Amino acid sequence: MATKVRIVNNSRYPLPEYATCQSAGMDLKADIEEPLTLEPLQRAMIPTGLHIALPDGMEAQIRPRSGLAAKHGVTVLNTPGTIDADYRGEIKVILVNLSDTPFVINPCERIAQMVVARYEKVEWVAADDLDKTGRGEGGFGSTGR
Repeated sequence: MATKVRIVNNSRYPLPEYATCQSAGMDLKADIEEPLTLEPLQRAMIPTGLHIALPDGMEAQIRPRSGLAAKHGVTVLNTPGTIDADYRGEIKVILVNLSDTPFVINPCERIAQMVVARYEKVEWVAADDLDKTGRGEGGFGSTGR
């Protein structure tokens, strides 16, 4: 059963929806009046016209669209961006053009995807040491894979 989430849609477009029954994310669209050109290495905050009220214990993660990244070098900064349950402002997407050519964002363009997920709160327990593991203190690349 799906969790019901209140949403205010101030855009001209339909609500975000899942493309397939097993999709994890919903596409977010650019709520802009006219095309916007992102020059190489330029970034911009793109409005979506959406405001949401997530239940406590949930977040919305803003992630890149793989097609924009692979085909055009356009991705989301601060990835994944987190929309907290108590945020009520407009969802905006920070896009960056990492390619060497300008990229035009058109009104209603699918610019990112949003995944809504549950999370756990933790309570820190101060300790003098931690249990031993096979990896230990090995960092990036330390597992040999």
